[in-house]
Amino acid sequence: MMSTKPNDPSRTIELLSPAGDWECAHAAIENGADAIYFGLDCGFNARYRAKNFGLDELPDLMATLRRRGVRGYATMNTLAFPSELPKLIDVIEQVASSGVDAVLVQDFGVARIVRSICKELEIHASTQMSLTSAETIAVAQELGLSRAVLARELSVDEIRKIASASEMPLEVFIHGALCVAYSGQCLTSESLGGRSANRGQCAQACRLPYELIVDGDDRDLGDIKYLLSPQDLAGYAAIPDLIDAGVSSLKIEGRLKTSEYVANITSHYRRAIDQAIRDGEVTVSDQAKREMELSFSRGFSPGWIEGNDHKRLVPGIHSSKRGIELGTVIEIDAPRVKLWLDAPVALGDGLAIHSSDSAPQGGRIYEINDADGQPCKELQQGQNAWIGFGRDEIDWNDVELDAKVFKNDDPKLNRRLRRSFSGEDAEARQGIRIEATAIVGEPLKLVGRVGNTIIETVVAGQTLEVARKHPASIDDLRDKLSRLGSTPFELEVLTADIQGGPMVPASMLNQLRRDLTDALLNRLQKPPQRMIDASAGRELLNVIRNESTETTQPKLSVLCRQMPHLEAACETDADLIYVDFHDVRLYSDAVKLAHAAGKKIGVATVRMQKPGEMGLCRVLRRNPMDFVLARNLAALRYFRDNDIPTIADFSLNVANHRSAEWVRSLGAQRITASYDLNREQLSELIGSVPSQWMEVVIHQHMPMFHMEHCVFCAVISSGTNKTNCGRPCDTHVVQLKDRVGAEHPLHADVACRNTLYNQTPQSGAETVGELRHAGVEWFRIELLEQAPAECRSTINLYRQLLQDECTAQEVWQQLRATNRVGVTRGTLESKRNPLAIL
Repeated sequence: MMSTKPNDPSRTIELLSPAGDWECAHAAIENGADAIYFGLDCGFNARYRAKNFGLDELPDLMATLRRRGVRGYATMNTLAFPSELPKLIDVIEQVASSGVDAVLVQDFGVARIVRSICKELEIHASTQMSLTSAETIAVAQELGLSRAVLARELSVDEIRKIASASEMPLEVFIHGALCVAYSGQCLTSESLGGRSANRGQCAQACRLPYELIVDGDDRDLGDIKYLLSPQDLAGYAAIPDLIDAGVSSLKIEGRLKTSEYVANITSHYRRAIDQAIRDGEVTVSDQAKREMELSFSRGFSPGWIEGNDHKRLVPGIHSSKRGIELGTVIEIDAPRVKLWLDAPVALGDGLAIHSSDSAPQGGRIYEINDADGQPCKELQQGQNAWIGFGRDEIDWNDVELDAKVFKNDDPKLNRRLRRSFSGEDAEARQGIRIEATAIVGEPLKLVGRVGNTIIETVVAGQTLEVARKHPASIDDLRDKLSRLGSTPFELEVLTADIQGGPMVPASMLNQLRRDLTDALLNRLQKPPQRMIDASAGRELLNVIRNESTETTQPKLSVLCRQMPHLEAACETDADLIYVDFHDVRLYSDAVKLAHAAGKKIGVATVRMQKPGEMGLCRVLRRNPMDFVLARNLAALRYFRDNDIPTIADFSLNVANHRSAEWVRSLGAQRITASYDLNREQLSELIGSVPSQWMEVVIHQHMPMFHMEHCVFCAVISSGTNKTNCGRPCDTHVVQLKDRVGAEHPLHADVACRNTLYNQTPQSGAETVGELRHAGVEWFRIELLEQAPAECRSTINLYRQLLQDECTAQEVWQQLRATNRVGVTRGTLESKRNPLAIL
């Protein structure tokens, strides 16, 4: 087994860089990436706004990568609807045949289809698959995965525990922008604007300002406005620990970034990884840090790698790129400002001035004078300087003393970065090992090896004679064979068998070297031979027929988040009650109360299960509940193995019939569809599976952000994490007010993770008749912060609707009358006949 010691030269770890286009791909290759990941313009990738590659470009892209010894991974990390799967078959077939090394996948059904079409194509579980523990990975491994991309919310210690308990190769994000919500669990863009993050259309609501409301009162936080906008991840210091923990790949975020960004960050992390493997440590100079910040930075932090520090992760002061802090304004003489320089500057650099009461202003440096007034082309940090801007670039009425000045662009750095992949500086090469045989009376033979699988042999057309003066030596051979300047190779190792004092003409050796490199290049550029069976994938397109045609009465389940909700629900004719409390100690009383009222009751698990948290499942198991509402893969398997019926919740992101089928195989009796599905897409899913498999939520407050980040701790506690925060979530009611004045409730779960819920409830009343006609039996209401009387009236109203005792219009009228913020159709609004496919 390979050693995981950081200073073990035999230890390898992949550096994985983003590539939104050809320039970014070249930037990654030439600056030391071992692999790149890229999206396809046919869809199915989570960066809809990136340029992406066309399917017809894949053969050339993969040939380019293979020439340079770099792997290529295609991102297919979005949810797929049943009607999209035929197109997916063709995409996978082309991806596999072009030699793409792996696909990144979120959707369970997509993973199954990939595996059926080409078993030799690696499947990497995208971070959107929400794999956060060895237990969740063990379940997902049944899909035929080759790698798991872990959630960003894991610390080194947690990653180490996962690696020690799993054989699955692990990939970890090491640098770039951080989502505040768990990837794959963010429904904010969907909830607020119908743009699904799980479909690659994130609207970045986390980067917007929010106001804090505590116990009904506005809380003044001063300059802290961006309560959900994390600083960017810069994890270079943790590389030795991550290598030691057993991580296989370190990933740079940034498919929407520039080629200069890719070149910059890739080169610095290449050096850091090489140093970590060589020396067991990483040192990054101040200059290197500044260079990385200049490419893109909202401020750097170690993210969650060092554990939770909620204040450090989200300072809340800003949310956009700022670059490096240059200094503060100490004197104004328009169009100039005087600064004490905390970083170097040069003519042409881009600067931005951030005054407290106005938007940032910026421009290029047109003039630099030192403290003595002497003009300069550039100045180093640690001195006073007058910086002059162009005429009318700055509104000096909005510039104040002590305003912070940031350097956000460095043309000299950009030119150097661009040369690294598009000019004479571009020279990254792949190592070649050559074995030479030069024996008198036999032809000269060269055997070349690239990696462990590419081997080619070339032989001269004539035999070697005895040299009269200068017999060939290994140094002579090395001199000629190392002349590989026009190829993507460099001579790594030369071994030679020289016998009889042969004469090796330079022309013969040069020609044979060219023949060898041509042969190797030809082999490298060819895609691997794979067994590809698109028909096997097409078999999975067929809908799954209903198991029974028996018509049953519709049933109503209610999810309660407070004990008064449960008490109110027990007074109604709800068929099943779920409880989702912040305190697990309440579940024993909840089960007793429900059973005393003659109600079946289920308990909801946490959405994310991290190392060491299986104890939460064991605690739940002590209660004699009737069902479990399973929200993660580990819980689904645990309760199946313990013979407790499970319902799979929305967080498992089921969007198509093959995903639903797989989740059912794990023991789920019913499945809640992903909330990313709108009305038409939900109907499409229901039309492709037995309708009795599904449980449809018809009233809820959409859970938007689900976060490891704790806003309670960050802004209303003096602590930094759950060990010292004092648990303000137990005693305070908190909302976050957005730019339009909506006050969204914030809750913490039993694992101290926060969920921000949409203020306005979503109702699917108008879909009920159609869904019943399609055979759906189970419908669910999810309560949040309603008073008991409102809980009862809401439950009774939907019961009447299910029993045809009122119309959807009457439900809407009553809901609008009783709910203080109204009600919305949300994702269940229809623009065409939603059940046309049934």
